[in-house]
Amino acid sequence: MGYARDFSLRVTRMAELISPIAEKSPERLALADEFGNTKWGEFHERVNRLINALRKAGLKTGDTFAVLSGNRREYVEAFAAAAHGGWLLVPINWHLVAKEICYILENSQSKALFIDSRFDNLGKETISHPDAPHISTVIVFDNSQENLLAGRPDVLSYEEFLSAASLEEPDEQSLGGPMFYTSGTTGHPKGVKSALSQTGAPVETLKMIGDGLSGMLSIQPGGRTLLVGPIYHSAQWAFSFLPLLAGSSIIMRHKFDGAETLNLIDKYEITNIHLVPTQFTRMLRLDKKEKKSFAGKSLDIVWHGAAPCPPKIKRQMIDWWGPVICEYYGSTEGSIVSTVNSEEWLTRPGTLGKPTPIMEIVVVKDDGSKAENGESGQIYVRNLMGSDFEYHNDPEKTEKAHLEPGLFTFGDIGYLDSDGYLFMSDRKIDMIISGGVNIYPAEIEAVLIDHPSVIDAAVFGIPNEEFGEEVKAAIELNEEIEGDEKLMDEIIAYCRENLAGFKVPKSIDFEKNLPRHPTGKLLKRILRDKYWNEEDRKI
Repeated sequence: MGYARDFSLRVTRMAELISPIAEKSPERLALADEFGNTKWGEFHERVNRLINALRKAGLKTGDTFAVLSGNRREYVEAFAAAAHGGWLLVPINWHLVAKEICYILENSQSKALFIDSRFDNLGKETISHPDAPHISTVIVFDNSQENLLAGRPDVLSYEEFLSAASLEEPDEQSLGGPMFYTSGTTGHPKGVKSALSQTGAPVETLKMIGDGLSGMLSIQPGGRTLLVGPIYHSAQWAFSFLPLLAGSSIIMRHKFDGAETLNLIDKYEITNIHLVPTQFTRMLRLDKKEKKSFAGKSLDIVWHGAAPCPPKIKRQMIDWWGPVICEYYGSTEGSIVSTVNSEEWLTRPGTLGKPTPIMEIVVVKDDGSKAENGESGQIYVRNLMGSDFEYHNDPEKTEKAHLEPGLFTFGDIGYLDSDGYLFMSDRKIDMIISGGVNIYPAEIEAVLIDHPSVIDAAVFGIPNEEFGEEVKAAIELNEEIEGDEKLMDEIIAYCRENLAGFKVPKSIDFEKNLPRHPTGKLLKRILRDKYWNEEDRKI
């Protein structure tokens, strides 16, 4: 089935994106991070140099490169270069271990890899790993005098890489974009190719999409975006990079700190920000003096999503920051599906809002018929502009996510009320959302079962006041083995050696027999319900 659109047009300039802003306001702030600031004129020149440098290194239209980095100005330059150079950029989650990163590099067929010097140890492990594919070009974003990658003949300094290239605006520009990898129930990450991941379209296409999204999300052109979540996440990218194309500045930090976030909002007169419920909780826990000193007068809109927000927390944020809090429902595969502002949410607590003007929501019952208002079923969505997605090199999973071409699901269960507002009654089967990060149990269960003491395993989410959910494991041991605290510590340590830290179970229950249906299906809800019975939100 042909889900992705094919573009063949080419344009020769990128004047519709960075150039007009740089020419009009070359001294205006474009980017700021812990290491310094970049003005629009400088940003334009550096993006030109990066495009020319990557072409000189052999990258052609349609090729892929990957970035292993925290939030920093160079990362945004790489996104801009990909957008104008006709390349796919694969953002890599820096919480992953080297083996997981090697899989993504191989699966995406990345020709170049950019590494943040803050992750030079992980970068060294990755490029030296026995599973590592050949990467012809490795470049380091370096703000330190020494790092573990320094002196390697196969590793280049980013600044040296740029300085050797021309600053002239490159010819024959064409659209490129990100290909985000999202974990799957098989345990292997899946590359998501959407309308923004198609190479070869006119560059102006991205500005059209960015302007449309910014308008739909009430993000004013020329504002200031605060980025305090990892830009390797599709939502953080969309809510920062796309407004940049409309002239907004991006103020970014590598890691979230509640008190610093409040200070940055006031210092830089931030107009828009994307947050997750965990960040709300941390800011609400700040000292009263810190909270009282926060003005927040510049904020036009605060978007949140990626995980369910406890109603109590959301009400407290609205009481504190005012009716600037807005929520969305969406995913890497389908972009933003529905939105709801503070006033609407207060009258319909728990709603995920109405579909955006370009999206349609269809709720389908188990028998395949369309659900009536108030009836639960699987949530399917359709982009009315005709765009769709596919999983990279995985037509079977692409097919499984679609009811028909253009009509697809994230696997969520919910209903529409009589006024067209969406409510979710369940989430993707078995998925854990911890601090806004999606965690799928299958990969964790596979590692647990590999332990010699374990014969069966179930992984699920249990309540965590700060992160929403935390990873819990229930395991069945070999008959001759008794479960105790020492064994639990041993198994958790084993997981830590084989999984990214955020996937490692925080605790383990030892069960005599795990509950299974006669068909063999693991009945996780039986294990999970005892932890959720007293919670406001049923997961």
